[in-house]
Parts: sequence; structure tokens; C-alpha cells
Amino acid sequence: MHHDVNLIATIAWALGVAMVLGLIATRLRLPPLLGYLLAGVVIGPFTPGYVGDQALAGQLAEIGVMLLMFGVGLHFSVDDLLKVKRIALPGALLQIVVTVALGAFAASTWGWSLSAGLVFGLSLSVASTVVLLRALEGNGQLATANGQIAMGWLVVEDLVMVLVLVLIPALADAGSDTEAMFIPLLTVLGKIALFVVVMLTVGRRLLPRALWWLAETGSPELFRLGVTAVAISIAFAAAELFSVSFALGAFFAGMMLRESEFSQRAAEETLPLRDAFAVLFFVSVGMLIDPSVLWHAPVALAVTVLIIVVGKTLVAIALVLALRYPAGTAITVGLSLAQIGEFSFILAGLGVALNLLPAQAQSLIVAGAVISIALNPALFRLAEPLQQWLKARSEGQAGLDRRQDLLDELTSESKAALPAGHVIILGYGRVGSSVSARLGAGDRPFIAVDTRTDTVAALRAAGVRAVVGDAAVEETLRQAQIASAAQVVIALDDPVIGHRAALLARELNPGVELYVRAQSAADAELHAELERCRAFVPEFALGERMGDEVLAHSAGHLPEKG
Repeated sequence: MHHDVNLIATIAWALGVAMVLGLIATRLRLPPLLGYLLAGVVIGPFTPGYVGDQALAGQLAEIGVMLLMFGVGLHFSVDDLLKVKRIALPGALLQIVVTVALGAFAASTWGWSLSAGLVFGLSLSVASTVVLLRALEGNGQLATANGQIAMGWLVVEDLVMVLVLVLIPALADAGSDTEAMFIPLLTVLGKIALFVVVMLTVGRRLLPRALWWLAETGSPELFRLGVTAVAISIAFAAAELFSVSFALGAFFAGMMLRESEFSQRAAEETLPLRDAFAVLFFVSVGMLIDPSVLWHAPVALAVTVLIIVVGKTLVAIALVLALRYPAGTAITVGLSLAQIGEFSFILAGLGVALNLLPAQAQSLIVAGAVISIALNPALFRLAEPLQQWLKARSEGQAGLDRRQDLLDELTSESKAALPAGHVIILGYGRVGSSVSARLGAGDRPFIAVDTRTDTVAALRAAGVRAVVGDAAVEETLRQAQIASAAQVVIALDDPVIGHRAALLARELNPGVELYVRAQSAADAELHAELERCRAFVPEFALGERMGDEVLAHSAGHLPEKG
């Protein structure tokens, strides 16, 4: 019997080739997402060999976007969104306007029409959700105030693009008929407002209760299923009923579920799915690129990339500084927006379908997206030197720094210096909290590091020094004052991240002592190669402790030697 295996074949080829090329990229000290993008080129329609199903790959990637935005929503409350509205709303709107003007000007020099220039500029004005999340997570900034501003900025961009996607067909059909143009726009605005009201009233009460019902069953698989079903179903319903994008629907669903005490568990349960589908997103982007654009229109492609990477970044930095926010915020937001993604492809496809854009424009947009996505991790590495350069040339920086301290009140580390020789605890789960309890009982100064904002907030409320961030990121360890630390306890349950954190800690402080939670004997042997590093395998450590306890209490039970 013959079966249609397009879906299975597309997933197998996409993940398989992405794994190989991602590994090669990592070995060459390049970002793995570059390997994922090249995997899309390999299985795309413009290169020989197997050709994946682009439609299926696009839908799989959309699921990844939903799950990623759902996860962000679980850590991003309505209050957080309202806190950043004063910068995100005007900043995003002005940045879109300036980027559209740059794109339209470039298009006019190529002989394109005004409508083509406007659609082209709009396609370059909106950043990719997936790339932004990966960049912020990789640099330990997702849970910081600057990361929240960048996410709020992106939410505003997405809302604008939802309106644009409805307005463009209306403009194409209406011509000079003003009424025909505004009626669809007002309809969409009403639907979006209704969606927000429904989520803030019904969703905010019902969804946390649903999560409680799922957890109450005691079935881990049912809990995972329920969380995934909520994320995808609400995203789909939002798109179908309220004309809201899948990503925004999932984002609001996550924000409503944040009210539940099980929100952190929900985020952890969906993490493997988010990672797998995020890879499929990058592969699907690579499948869209036609390599021939590199030699058919090199100048136009170079201009497109400059608008995305340089133009948008400088505009965003200038706007944030003009709004009297600190240099660190300006750099984070600017570099976050130096790429394009999902909405850009949708707008380009719609423009070509409506004969508003020439076919070459779509190739330029997709190629520009691939190049900007590949460059984005490298740009983030320039953040610190660029921030120092701005600080040296910004007037009134002291006032801006005070504003930064206010922004970071809940999400950045305590600036109070720790006594030299303190302990850093990486990962505040069951193991990390047990270690901290022993250290606290012994009056030993320590600082905890965890990726969960709510955990860090609770620690600070209890008077414990804590930092939000990824343990394998240099900036996080510097915030934990790694240079003056005497010991680092790595209590993470991920062996790969744990080993990366150990290597980074040793690099930043060659004399620090390392105590690592290993997952197996092989993992312990790997850590044993490092100097002044002791690894603990949970099973072995438990056996040794139990043996010690038995020996300590066995004196009265031993037979007398005669």
C-alpha cells in the first residue's frame, strides 16, 4: 500500500541535514542557526537533490513560532507589557515609518512604483520573533528589563503588521474608494480589541483553572498535552475568529496562564517542542532563498541588507536615546531588530500575489532575511564595546544610568559588592536550593543564578542575592562577580550547559574551585579533566551518604569480637 510520506520525509530531511550542518557550524565556531539556514538551502527547490515540501515546512515552522511566543507569554505579564508601552509604542511606530521611507527611497532608485516601495519598506521593518528570542536567550537578556522592552517593541510591530496585512488587499481592491479602504481596517481593529477583552476577562480566569485541572490529574503526559493544546488552539482560534496572528494569539495565551502557579512547569514542559520546531523555522527560511540573487542583483541585495542591519539598528538606537533611555537599552533594542523574518515573507508573498511587488523583490527580501539572521549573533557580540562607545559620547549619562537602575529593579542583579571569596550557585532547583541552605546556615556569602524570573524575584524578596540569566553566558557570570568568587557550584540538570558553564567559569577565573552536578559517570569523567573540579553523580553521592550514615550508627549493632 502506498502512503503519502511528504510530512515525514520533510521532517526527516530538515532535522537530519540541520543536525549535520549545525554541528559543522559549531565546530567552526559559527552560530548553529547558520547551519540550519544552509540546511534549508540544501533541501530547497533551488539546489539539486531532494526538495522538501515548502508548504509543510512553513506550517511546521509556524507551530514553532506559536510555542515560542507562548513560552515568552508565560514569563511576560500584562503589567510587564504596560510598563514598557511608553518606549515600545512610539519607538516601534517611528522605527517602522523611517524603515519604510528607507525602503521606498531605495526602491524608487531601482525604478519601482511607489506602492512597491512601500510594501518593500514594510517587509524590511519588522523583526523575526524566533531570531529575537534566540538572541535574547543566548545572551541571558530575555528576563531583563531591556529584554522586556525589546519584546514589547516586537509586540507593537506585530500588531501593526496584522493591520497592514488586512489593509494592503483593501488598498489594492479599493483604489480611490476611501470607504472601501477604511471599513476592513475598522473591522480588524474591532476584532483585535474584542480579542484582548476576551483574553483579559474570560481567558485570565479560565486558563489558569484549566492548568490546575490538568495538574490535579497527576498525569505528566496529560499535563504536557494540555499545555500544548492550549497554546496551539488559542493561537489558531485567535487567527480564525479575531484576525490576530498565530504568534500574538499564543503570546496572549501564555500571559493569561502566567497567573497559574504551574506556569513555570508549563514553560519547562514545552521547551523540547519549542527547540525542535524553532530549528524547522530556520530550515523553512533557508528553503525560500534563491542563491542566484547573489550574482543577479548584488548591489540591490547589499542595499537591502544595509537597511535591515545598519539602518534599522541606528534608527532604533537613536529613537531609544531620544526617549531618554540608557545606552544599554538602546543597544539591546537596536541589535534585536537588525534582522527580519516571518511577517516579512508573508508581506512579500502577498505583494507579489497582488502585483504590487516585482518577483525580484521577494528574492531580495528572503535573501536579506537569511543574511541578517546569520549576522545577528555576531552583532550581539558587539553590544558591550558599542555601549562603551556610546557612554563615552553621551551627555548626561549619569542620569540615564539612574534610569537603567530603575528599569532593572526586578530583573537585574544587585549591584552591592560581595565579599571576596563568595560562592556562586548556578541553577536554583532542588540541588541548588539545598546547597544554599547549607551555605546560609554556615554564614557563607553566596549569589544564586537562575533563568526563572519568578524564582529570582522570590530570592531577592527573601534577602538573597540573585541574578537572572543563562549560566553558560559570560555576562551572567560577570554579574555574579565571577572574578572575585572562590567557588562555583554548578547544580544544573543539563550536562551540556553545565560543562559549558564550567569551562566559561574556569576561563573567567582560572583559580576558582568548581563543584559540578554530573548526570553520569561519563559526565563526571569529562569534568574531571578540569583542574580543581569535583563532580558529583547523584546516585553515587546518595550511596556514599547512606553508607556513611550506616557506619556512623552501627557501633551498637556489631557483634563483639571474641
